[in-house]
Amino acid sequence: MSLPVFDPALYENQLAAKLARYRADFSEFGMPEPAVFRSPPLGYRMRAEFRLWHVEGRVHYAMFDPVAPRKPVLIDTFPPAAAPIAEVMAPLLEAINRDEILRRRIFQLEFLATLSGERMVSLVYHRRLDDAWQDAARRLSAALDIVVIGRSRGQKRVLERDWLLERIEVDGRSLGYRQIEGSFTQPNGEVNRCMLTWARRQAAGIGGDLLELYCGNGNFTVALAPLFHRVLATEVSKSSVAAARHNLAINGIDNIALVRMASEEISDALAGGRRYRRLDGLDLAAHDFSTLFVDPPRAGLDEATLALAGRIDHILYVSCNPQTLRANVARLAASHRICAAAAFDQFPYTDHLECGMLLVRRQ
Repeated sequence: MSLPVFDPALYENQLAAKLARYRADFSEFGMPEPAVFRSPPLGYRMRAEFRLWHVEGRVHYAMFDPVAPRKPVLIDTFPPAAAPIAEVMAPLLEAINRDEILRRRIFQLEFLATLSGERMVSLVYHRRLDDAWQDAARRLSAALDIVVIGRSRGQKRVLERDWLLERIEVDGRSLGYRQIEGSFTQPNGEVNRCMLTWARRQAAGIGGDLLELYCGNGNFTVALAPLFHRVLATEVSKSSVAAARHNLAINGIDNIALVRMASEEISDALAGGRRYRRLDGLDLAAHDFSTLFVDPPRAGLDEATLALAGRIDHILYVSCNPQTLRANVARLAASHRICAAAAFDQFPYTDHLECGMLLVRRQ
């Protein structure tokens, strides 16, 4: 496998091949024709990470070909980068090359951008960062209108803040999200907007209470909460829980109980298992969960969560791995059928395909 070729002329054929595999993988489960959500063919990535390669006193953006992983491929542009990133790549590199303090022993650079136009760059070093670096970084931040973070082993330098504020228009609502440096955010902003819209359309009219696992920074929680009476959302990452609480507050959402628990722990609690102090003050028995929403890691759902899912009427599942999704659907096939499906092309020019499904209990 070599570096991908970002050619819009190839996009439709590559997507068609992914969709054909998706349909074939789920044909035995009677999957309806999936709704397809295409990515912009270029300028779609809201996150990008590059090694910086030093050649004769200057640094260059570098990528590595899996066929020759030790040989850097120096690049000047990155066609998938969203506009806020693409616009600043060249002037940022030039600014680093002009300033020995910023350039010395830098080895990596990470971009984060939002649909609303904000952008952040994390500069990563093989040395301790001192006040001289911070002064140079402040000049860089002001000159290029970017949020700058400095990192080295065991050290993080924050100038003003380490987050961006995203705004996403979904079904006539402007949803706000704080995106924290180093935490997970959806890489394809436009496709994420499609995912939120699709999920809301599947959930519309179900009513009752929602249980959401792996809620992250509240990406789906904020969009889905107004459609339900009450929501119980769980996430294991402390920084993601903090971001989710902030995002719920800035969107004025007050029907959610958010707890920091793993999916297997909340599954155990709902099955009548041991007592968890993090659930103190929360009346689980009062909830009437009509719907389970999951957006799990690549490994899919664990055994306890699958058992829990089998007891809930509606399962709204967004997956980053069609293989584990297929295994989970096979386990649930006796109790649930696929009522709706979707394909979200988060990563054009790769074999990766994000999938969505609504599973409904069989009568």
